[in-house]
Amino acid sequence: MTQKKATIIGAGLVGSLQACYLQKRGYKVDVYESRGDMRKVGYIGGRSINLALSTRGWTALEKIGLADEIHKIAIPMYGRTIHGIDGSINYQPYGKENQAIYSVSRGELNKRMVELADSFLEVDFHFDHFCQNVDFKNNRITFHQSETNQDVELNSDFILASDGAFSRVRLAMQAMPRFQYSQYYIDYGYKELFIPAGPNGEFLLDKNSLHIWPRGEFMMIALPNLDGSFTCTLFLPFEGELAFDDLNNEVQVKTYFDTYFPDAVKLMPTLIQDFFKNPTSALVTVRCFPWHHENAVLLGDAAHAVVPFFGQGMNCGFEDVRIFDELLDKFEDKKQLFEEYSNLRKENGDAIAQMALDNFIEMRDKVGIPEFLEMKHIEHEIMENPIYNYTSMYQYVSFSNEPYSFAYKLGKKQYAMLEAMAKDKDIYQKIKDNQIKDYFDKYLV
Repeated sequence: MTQKKATIIGAGLVGSLQACYLQKRGYKVDVYESRGDMRKVGYIGGRSINLALSTRGWTALEKIGLADEIHKIAIPMYGRTIHGIDGSINYQPYGKENQAIYSVSRGELNKRMVELADSFLEVDFHFDHFCQNVDFKNNRITFHQSETNQDVELNSDFILASDGAFSRVRLAMQAMPRFQYSQYYIDYGYKELFIPAGPNGEFLLDKNSLHIWPRGEFMMIALPNLDGSFTCTLFLPFEGELAFDDLNNEVQVKTYFDTYFPDAVKLMPTLIQDFFKNPTSALVTVRCFPWHHENAVLLGDAAHAVVPFFGQGMNCGFEDVRIFDELLDKFEDKKQLFEEYSNLRKENGDAIAQMALDNFIEMRDKVGIPEFLEMKHIEHEIMENPIYNYTSMYQYVSFSNEPYSFAYKLGKKQYAMLEAMAKDKDIYQKIKDNQIKDYFDKYLV
């Protein structure tokens, strides 16, 4: 029998995982990537917000037998530590005891995923191949090979596009009739900064936390790395007062950090160099539909790029791969397969996109507001009491495989309930005495 073949565009996290899945099904897989081989040339730094690997991502890795290998480069974060401008610290657990999301370097994870995929005989990587065009009618893809400076054409009747938020395959789809597409940039950009390990390789902040410095109109976060360092990310408006365009020289940058991040700046000896060396990058949300056309299908950011504030971009992409694989068991006809995948995932892609935008406001503004902290404390008290069997929206998103759309709808109800509870001066006694059924009946039914 003729071996089944597949072409993957993009050797990022989703593309390399997809290659692992398809080879297990007996496919001969060719992966084309515009960048050079990151195992040889390294991963471009300065624009790689550390990733937060959670249950959806782990589920996809476990199904293909890769979870144990990735655990070696991941650090559990059991909650977020909030740093006040006055030096105060407030810790908020993410879920129940021992529930954690995992910090992992995007560059290290991508290299490890490529290594794992490339270890299979049925997977071949082709780096330095920039996708110029996709001719859906003739099943033809045109690449520009940068090393030879020549164009290369190939035919494929099974194209999986995991080439990111600015997907070339999706761009070709956008020229097709009735293809819906939108992109939305928030007014904020981000810049990667760095806290090194201590003199003996120790972590200078709590190793098992995601650290947040909320400052109302801007914020900074820090995630741990295996070597004891932290990758920091400053989120700031592009324009206006206290914005990127207002920080043009070393004095301005130093004054800004001394004023708003006094505890962090003491741990950042290369702050000035990092600030001016690393790029200021934009944050985009992409929505489109359908997620397929003819012989091609979109996965990951190519279908649903989201801002990073819920830590679900990679997890959602990995979930795409797992669910697409499950649908391969049900549909032999490619058209039916693509349509079912597109219809099944679209609602969930839109839901996590909105939750990520909403969570930016929470991380930037609300986590430092007493009223919001009170709501979170009430919710934690309810979660810790087994009588209520209560699962928060955050837990559904980060610690389950329930659809994002379900978590989003439930989360809106939970927020309204917690707002009302926070106004009840006897709420903690009522929680203890199992007397909050009226709140559940009113808001969660």
